[in-house]
Amino acid sequence: MQTRTLGRTGRTVGVVGMGCWQIGAGWGTVAEDDALATLVAAADAGVTFFDTADVYGDGRSEELVGRLLAERPDAGLVVATKMGRRAQPHEAAQYTLDAFRRWNDRSRENLGVETLDLVQLHCPPPPVLTTDAVYDALDTLVQEGRTRAYGVSVETVEEGLQAVARPNVASVQIILNPLRRKPVEEFLPAAAEAGVGVVVRVPLASGLLSGRYDESTTFAADDHRTFNRHGEAFDVGETFAGVPFDVGVLAARRIAAIAGETPSAAFTLRWIVEQPGVSVVIPGARNPEQARANAAAADLPAPDPSQLDAVAEVYADLVAEHVHDRW
Repeated sequence: MQTRTLGRTGRTVGVVGMGCWQIGAGWGTVAEDDALATLVAAADAGVTFFDTADVYGDGRSEELVGRLLAERPDAGLVVATKMGRRAQPHEAAQYTLDAFRRWNDRSRENLGVETLDLVQLHCPPPPVLTTDAVYDALDTLVQEGRTRAYGVSVETVEEGLQAVARPNVASVQIILNPLRRKPVEEFLPAAAEAGVGVVVRVPLASGLLSGRYDESTTFAADDHRTFNRHGEAFDVGETFAGVPFDVGVLAARRIAAIAGETPSAAFTLRWIVEQPGVSVVIPGARNPEQARANAAAADLPAPDPSQLDAVAEVYADLVAEHVHDRW
């Protein structure tokens, strides 16, 4: 698989990684054996970057990824986790050095490592991103050997720009896909200029861009695509990339037609990898077949100029009014 440097971490990672929210919780039930088989299939297919968080299944996702690390200690895998969402209430005042140490220590135990490769603030309240003491505390975690590097997962382009301006932020994780194009305009160039890695999440708009769904599709009660349709549990931009489901279905159909014989999901992942400044994209997977298909997208030809123009038209015609000014 093609590789890139993940910003200021200095680590080399495959351009298609794996997001591990799905194997933790929030997407319907995934059995433990299936989750482990999915992780193994991803690694076998060349995936070297795995993204998890301490709240995915209350640590279940981290523990499963930790089992993969234990089985493959010399595989050169890079694991990023996230912290901050354990704060109750989720307020800026909770983002302290003592809290960071507690959360970090729990993640290290779950993953079975002495030092994390990368820890990211998990879509923190906006004031966190402008507080010097927060970055001082993160620097302390690095100095103490708890993590090798730190980054930030953000909701908006403005938050991403604030993060890349900090000298020791190694990477920023942001939503980017054909239905959420705003980061292409300003954020990706700023990150590239600063030497900050870009981790792209929600690449398939919660599955919309897989082309598998229509207006009648329903999801399980414990799937965020049911319980967070309108932002009831967390930022609505994390569910279908913030696009109303019916609008997203129409847009996904048009993108599938643009992709032609290439599967819609693979075409979308390749479109993301082609965006200048992207380090790695992290689609989720619920089974080995999905993991292998995601990894294979890295080897597809890049979309041609006519396809790129057509994708941009879909965004302008159907989607921009719902998302562009919000995130």
